[in-house]
Amino acid sequence: MKFLRPVSRQLVHRAAVAEVFITDALQVSEDRFLVGAQWPRDHALYHPDAQGLSDPLLLTETVRQALVYLAHEYCGVPLGHRFVGSDTYFEITDHEAFVVGDTPLHVTLDVRWSWVANRPPRRFGMRVDAVVSVAGRVCARAGLSVCAVDERLYRRLRWQGKSGQARDEAARAGLCAATCLPAADVGRLRAKDSVLGRTETGEWRLLVDLHHAVLFDHPGDHIPLMVTLEGARQLGHHLVHRRHDAPAGVVLRAVRMDCPAFADLDEPVRLSAELQPPTAASDVTRLRITAVQREDTVATVAMEWLPRVLPPAPGEVAFARGTVGSGAAV
Repeated sequence: MKFLRPVSRQLVHRAAVAEVFITDALQVSEDRFLVGAQWPRDHALYHPDAQGLSDPLLLTETVRQALVYLAHEYCGVPLGHRFVGSDTYFEITDHEAFVVGDTPLHVTLDVRWSWVANRPPRRFGMRVDAVVSVAGRVCARAGLSVCAVDERLYRRLRWQGKSGQARDEAARAGLCAATCLPAADVGRLRAKDSVLGRTETGEWRLLVDLHHAVLFDHPGDHIPLMVTLEGARQLGHHLVHRRHDAPAGVVLRAVRMDCPAFADLDEPVRLSAELQPPTAASDVTRLRITAVQREDTVATVAMEWLPRVLPPAPGEVAFARGTVGSGAAV
């Protein structure tokens, strides 16, 4: 795998070159690919946490970009098609591989490609499942299901059963009825990155800022999957870290997200959280986040949080005389 430069931004559906993580791909067999990506040491939105771990949502965005890139570059999906995600997941098995060091992380996805309900040329149905490694160290698995459709079919799917008329003023007013939570309360650094709000009645809301340079990298007609996932992650972070018995270091271990419907930009999205029964691993906190717009469920997100057990501190390193050269690094 090469990690020298990002691929064309058009091939991963990003407007900003800085937001492209994919660097290379290699077809191993008809349904298997190796995809290379580079994760930045820091990022405006997907920044390392207080423990120095890369943001786990980089996994989802990297898999999304990998699927789109493979679809266009290897699998014959035209550039003009619209991509609609239906479900995604990840599970991190080795958090220590996510530790940010002195150089960007080199990530390799071992991707299995599947065609699902595929009816080209107007509709391509596809799924990727990937084993993820960082610097050769296997640390996670992740996947995504998508259909790519031409413009005519997209309009039919997008607006089926909708009048297309302007929303009533009561619904529009609801967009401004929630107070945005401070960034620190949702695990973010900048105020503009908090997408979680709460109304006076205690209802959680997903806040949509169409001018956010990362979450809305390019114009669209609905709330992207990554925006809804970010809202669910922030609500989970807020609730887990507010628990009286929460340990100091809690990390997101696993996510499974289903998106049964589009979420419109001009109506409130309500978020609710339910604590799930514990499993055999009693130290894992399991939450189910539901996103509802009008009376329609637009997403459900099951997530698992767990305490991070730090590795033992290395012993003191002794340097013997003569082992360090006299030259200076340049």
